[in-house]
Amino acid sequence: MSVSNITVFRPSVLTLIGIPGLETVQCWIGIPFCVMYLIAMIGNSLLLLIIRSERSLHEPMYIFVGMLGVTDTLLGMSIVPKILAIFWFHVPETCFDSCLLQMGLIHTFQGIESGILLAMALDRYVAICYPLRHAAIFTHHLVTQIAAVVTLRTALLVAPSLVLLKCRFHFYHTTIISHCYCEHMTIVKLAAENARVNEFYGLFGAFIVAGFDLTFITLSYAQIFFTVFRLPQKEACLKAFNTCIAHMCVFLQFYLLAFFSFFTHRFGAHVPPYVHMLFSTLMGRWNDAKGHDRH
Repeated sequence: MSVSNITVFRPSVLTLIGIPGLETVQCWIGIPFCVMYLIAMIGNSLLLLIIRSERSLHEPMYIFVGMLGVTDTLLGMSIVPKILAIFWFHVPETCFDSCLLQMGLIHTFQGIESGILLAMALDRYVAICYPLRHAAIFTHHLVTQIAAVVTLRTALLVAPSLVLLKCRFHFYHTTIISHCYCEHMTIVKLAAENARVNEFYGLFGAFIVAGFDLTFITLSYAQIFFTVFRLPQKEACLKAFNTCIAHMCVFLQFYLLAFFSFFTHRFGAHVPPYVHMLFSTLMGRWNDAKGHDRH
């Protein structure tokens, strides 16, 4: 395999430049990100405190909401501090291993959140379509098992991508990352060697998680709407519909932004870089900022 003469061998430090094309205004862009981050931390903390202290909320739906709040908080902690360090304090450097760690945490928490959204959809499906059996099916033991499976599934899918990046690539075209934080494709694009295996595994992991979850979420809500619209009483129909509409908004927001970022990385050569970076970054930030309003 031929490698360009202008390469860096196993760089120990990478440089994150932030949002390409908006470098001069990044200090101002950091303000709304910081505000959203603080709102998310406070909102999710209050949400978890309420769920923990109120025994009537110790139900699967609220436990899943609490799990989503914890995941959002950890995701924000993995992204925002480095963004603000770049925007406000001009500290773009990061160790290569730290970059891999951040990438692993971000993709892990995003995968866990996708799994929790699927669990919430299944919970609503059983609650509306089989209300008399809901308590027997969605026990606290099952909720614990779901949390363990979702976490393990994501960890097993993310870990190989870290190993492939660490072990397969030795030469890099540059050490400069045109992004605010480290993610899989931003690092893969730096490599001066054949990256097809990494790209294929990235596609495989994304479709295993998002494709599987989104398919069953769609099927669950299709069945929910079919059941709801068959209810004879309009009041019962509206009540059932209202329990799902907030969840649906979260699902749509999460997957639309995720797929926009995913496909832009691979096929969006004509999308301005700052548009992609803003949407990609907002995906993590909006996931956090919405946390205080779920309940």
